Amino acid sequence: MVSSSHEALHRIFQEDPALFARAVKALGVSFAEPVSAVPLTTDLTETRPVERRVDTLLRMETGDNGSFLLAVESQGKQDRDKPASWAYYLSHLHAKYRLPPVLLVVCADRRTAAWAARQVDIGPPQWPSLTVRPLVLGPDQLPVIDSADEAARDIPLTVLSAALHRRDPDADAILKALASALKGLSADDENTASIFIELTEQGLGKTPAAELWRQIMAADLSFFQSETAQNLRAEGREEGRAEGREEGRAEGREEGRAEGREEGRAKGRAEAILLLLERRGVVVSEGERARIAGCRDLDVLEVWFSRAITASSAADVFGEAE
Repeated sequence: MVSSSHEALHRIFQEDPALFARAVKALGVSFAEPVSAVPLTTDLTETRPVERRVDTLLRMETGDNGSFLLAVESQGKQDRDKPASWAYYLSHLHAKYRLPPVLLVVCADRRTAAWAARQVDIGPPQWPSLTVRPLVLGPDQLPVIDSADEAARDIPLTVLSAALHRRDPDADAILKALASALKGLSADDENTASIFIELTEQGLGKTPAAELWRQIMAADLSFFQSETAQNLRAEGREEGRAEGREEGRAEGREEGRAEGREEGRAKGRAEAILLLLERRGVVVSEGERARIAGCRDLDVLEVWFSRAITASSAADVFGEAE
C-alpha cells in the first residue's frame, strides 16, 4: 500500500503547483511561476497489459505564454528499475501531449536523493540516444524554514520543508514555525489550513516529528475552529484522561489504551475526509458517507484523504473510478 508520507511529497504540488518554481530555486534552476496549472490523468497505461503511473502530473502555464508538463515522483528508496520507468514517462508524455516534460523527484532520504540526482544515459556509451536528468528535491536541497515570518510567507513550502527534514533535529523548529503561520490565517482560510495540517501529518510519516505535530495541533490550535482541529484537540484530551485513569493498573491494559487511541484517530481522520469533500462540493451518498465514517484502518483513511484533495467524486476517493 502506498504510504501517506509518499502521497504528501507529491500531492503538495497539486495543492500549490507554483510551489515547484519556488522550491527548485534551491537547485539553481529557474522556472517562470505558473499562472495556471491543470491536473492531468496520472495513468500512463498503454493498451497492452502494462500499467505505468506517475505520482502527480500537471500541465503548467507560465506568464510568458510557455507551457510544460510537470511529473512529480515521490521516491522513498533506491530502485534500479526507476530510471527506465522515468525515461518511459518522459518519452510517453512528450509524444502524447507534444509539450516539454520536466521530472521532479522528491526524496525525504538523503541517500535516495543523491542516487536519484544522477544523470542516466540510455544507449551505447559512444552515443547515448536518451538522457534522463531529473530535478531532485531532498533534505540537502530544500532549506530549513524555522522562522514564523518566513513560514507565513510560504506555508506550502514550509510543509514540504517539514516533510523533507522530518528526521533532522531541525524538524521541531520547522513544525513550530508552521503552527505559528497557520495560526495567522484568517477564518476564511480554515479549509486551506485543514488541508495543510493533514498534509503535514502525512508527510511526517511515522517519525517522532509526527507525534510532536499531533501534540502541537492538540495543544496550540485553540484559535482554529474547524472540525479537524476540534477532533485533534478532543483526541488529545481523551488520551490524557485515559492515561490518567489507567496509571498504575496492569501493564496489559496499555494495549487497550493504544487501540482506543488508534480508533479515535481513525474516527477523526474519517470526519476530516467528509469535511473536506463537503467543503469542495463533492456529492457523497449516505452509503459512501457510512463507508468512510465506518473505516478504522488509518492507512486506508490517509490514502482516501490524499485523494479527497483533488477528487471530483466519492468513487475517486475510493479508487474505484479506474
